[in-house]
Amino acid sequence: MTVSYTLKVAEARFGGFSGLLLRWRGSIYKLLYKEFLLFIALYALLSITYRLLLTQEQRLVYAQVARYCNRSAELIPLSFVLGFYVTLVVNRWWAQYTSIPLPDQLMCVISASVHGVDQRGRLLRRTLIRYANLASVLVLRSVSTRVLKRFPTMEHVVDAGFMSQEERKKFESLKSDFNKYWVPCVWFTNLAAQARRDGRIRDDIALCLLLEELNKYRAKCSMLFHYDWISIPLVYTQVVTIAVYSFFALSLVGRQFVESEAGAAKPREPLEPGPALGDLDMYVPLTTLLQFFFYAGWLKVAEQIINPFGEDDDDFETNKLIDRNLQVSLLSVDDMYQNLPPAEKDPYWDEDSAQPPYTVATVAESLRPSFLGSTFNLRISDDPEQSLQVETSPGPAGPVTAAQTPLLSRFLGVGAPSPAISLRNFGRVRGAPRTPHLLRFRAEEGGDLEAADRIEEGLGSGDEAQEP
Repeated sequence: MTVSYTLKVAEARFGGFSGLLLRWRGSIYKLLYKEFLLFIALYALLSITYRLLLTQEQRLVYAQVARYCNRSAELIPLSFVLGFYVTLVVNRWWAQYTSIPLPDQLMCVISASVHGVDQRGRLLRRTLIRYANLASVLVLRSVSTRVLKRFPTMEHVVDAGFMSQEERKKFESLKSDFNKYWVPCVWFTNLAAQARRDGRIRDDIALCLLLEELNKYRAKCSMLFHYDWISIPLVYTQVVTIAVYSFFALSLVGRQFVESEAGAAKPREPLEPGPALGDLDMYVPLTTLLQFFFYAGWLKVAEQIINPFGEDDDDFETNKLIDRNLQVSLLSVDDMYQNLPPAEKDPYWDEDSAQPPYTVATVAESLRPSFLGSTFNLRISDDPEQSLQVETSPGPAGPVTAAQTPLLSRFLGVGAPSPAISLRNFGRVRGAPRTPHLLRFRAEEGGDLEAADRIEEGLGSGDEAQEP
């Protein structure tokens, strides 16, 4: 059963995640404790061997090997390799969940398209949705160990009511070397076409809509099957696993406490190794154990969710999904067919603006202003000239606003050779009026003549500066 803790983290508070650390089911402790205890046991065994069983000369050799292993472990790009792999696995895990077929859209279309309150109409609707559920059961039997244990044979599928004996005979009579989860979908299309010929589906548009929804449903079944068929390349999984195991194999030796070369040069008793001056003898390697917990735990997370159709604590509850899909879909196409509550006026019938009530616990939210957009409170300049609308005249480089050209000229340089800011590209010919659009601007009723004069003076000064 999936471990859900969404309610526990509904609000961010002090130590919000701390309460989750004490859970056992679905936790990293349950997933990792065996490997963790094995690592501690091996580390302790090597430490006891070094401290109590080796001679002074053997300790010197061991110290050299330990330093070599410690340097070699740092050369493994573990964070990069493992992080990229876990990200890939998590994305694949969620994509597999979204590929599980749900009949919700299909059952609504069946209820709206296949008509008839008599026995025949009811039989058609229930049979169509049963075929859809049968397709999902067949594909889930192929990918989920939980579903296969529930329906180990086709006889169990028949006993569960997803398939009749005659349908089973038809199904088994079809000879194919491949998975036949798609067969109920073909039965669905043939039965829908027959319903159209009998007038139970009243037009071709409704039939087309019904088959489109079926194709979406079948596509999810197919995608689920292909996710089970095409795994993450084995070489990538092997590389990540070897990288993690190699890192901690080297750490078992390289993170041991050893005497420094200066301390080892002095004669010591074999049973009194003692740390060199300045070194801290940590009998329990705390940082190394934390590193193992993080990296090995990361690998175990990927191991758990790479196939979410197993029987781990956080694997998908496929049997519950089958029960839910069958119950809801049959209820939709049968009991709820044309079973409508009476249409009544809503409470806001005569009101211009509907305002649902709040409880005392949520009334403060009604006092907050509505969000109208990020620029709603932007302050605009009060200068009326900045709000003037001017026409643009097309040039070789595209439409350019004449009133903006002097500003660009001053910003980029008066003699800038760019055609986008050159006054010669304003569609003006020599001998023609300097700014014909400003003449139209003056002639318009209500035009600001002083503003037009200032714009023309700016254009004139820019033109004189560019002309040789």
